[in-house]
Amino acid sequence: MIPILTVTELNHSIKKLLEGKYPYVCVKGEISNLKEQSSGHLYFTLKDLEAQLSAVLFKGNARTLTRPLKNGDQVVVKGEISVYVPRGNYQFLVRELEYMGLGELLLKLHELKLKLEQKGWFAKERKRPLPKFPKTIGVVTSPTGAVIQDIIHVLSRRFAGFRLILNPVKVQGEGSAQEIAQAIEQFNRYELADVLIVGRGGGSLEDLWAFNEEVVASAIVHSKIPVISAVGHETDFCIADYVADLRAPTPSAAAEMVIAEKQVHLNHLAQSRRRIQQMTLGLIRQHRVRLTGLQRQPLLSSPYAILGKYHQMRDELITELQHRMKALLQHKQMHLLMLKKQMLALKPSVQVQLLKEKLARLQGHLKALDPKNVLTKGYCILFRENTYSAILSSKEVRAEETLNILMHDGKLTAKVKEVL
Repeated sequence: MIPILTVTELNHSIKKLLEGKYPYVCVKGEISNLKEQSSGHLYFTLKDLEAQLSAVLFKGNARTLTRPLKNGDQVVVKGEISVYVPRGNYQFLVRELEYMGLGELLLKLHELKLKLEQKGWFAKERKRPLPKFPKTIGVVTSPTGAVIQDIIHVLSRRFAGFRLILNPVKVQGEGSAQEIAQAIEQFNRYELADVLIVGRGGGSLEDLWAFNEEVVASAIVHSKIPVISAVGHETDFCIADYVADLRAPTPSAAAEMVIAEKQVHLNHLAQSRRRIQQMTLGLIRQHRVRLTGLQRQPLLSSPYAILGKYHQMRDELITELQHRMKALLQHKQMHLLMLKKQMLALKPSVQVQLLKEKLARLQGHLKALDPKNVLTKGYCILFRENTYSAILSSKEVRAEETLNILMHDGKLTAKVKEVL
């Protein structure tokens, strides 16, 4: 006899059979009919070309997702088959979920990280500091995305007068990595910027893969211009972040980093200005109070209390100056009178007369000194006979020597008989 079961009993029996048969299975398929409840649990259908399977991913397991789940995602799920007894529906309880292809990409990313780290591209020693006062900011990103708008908005709000050059590129898809690398190389070749921001908005690992390519990493490493990597959101990391001189959690943060040093100096100058103004106002108030107190002093109540002494000294100096000028004038007048007398004495006619008188006196002296005048008084002069040189001493004469004798009225010749 076939037993009669209640619906609940049958569903429980089927639940035990299924859960016992499929305690842990791995299934691949496409996400559809995705619904997220307010509780945080995710309900969806896992399908392929010919069939579909209801599935649920509870909140606790959903926290391990690397990115939000969406319809159309190709996934691999691990878990067990279960039956929801109240409705008699069987469903797949998802414990783990991986996006198809993600494992290969993660393996490739890991291998590239090891390779570049061994080459020293991640070393802090090769990282360059950002310029303190960049004149031109270069940006390598999509011209249509929100990244460039966010950067311009931050720069416009934080610092006016900046110069920005955008080198537009594809940031995902085929050929995007080559475009990004070429844009970085062009900035360096033509020396177009002082600092570069290279990045894009958030996305899946596949979306961000261009920034995990070795060609982009090489362009960043060999760039002479400092590079800021701003790829994805704060939790997204890629190869470009590791090789760049600085990693920004978001493109907006990258824009703030570029002008951070300049903004610090501007803030410092603004603070210094406020301090100087406060100190100046304080000194003005302090000296105003001091000036008010000084004005109340009796000594300063009238200008003559201070200036009276100097007025009197001035009068005394004027009087003394007048006396000195008068005495000097009298001295000069006397000196002028003396000069007039000297000029009169130097008159040619007077000088001629004086010279005549002096000449007469000299003639008298000459006559008195004339030897002939002396000879008239009985004197004579002895000369040698041959040389006619005057004999001044008896020692110069020898016996029997002939001498000439000059007298006032003629000459005589004499012979010396004896020298005594």
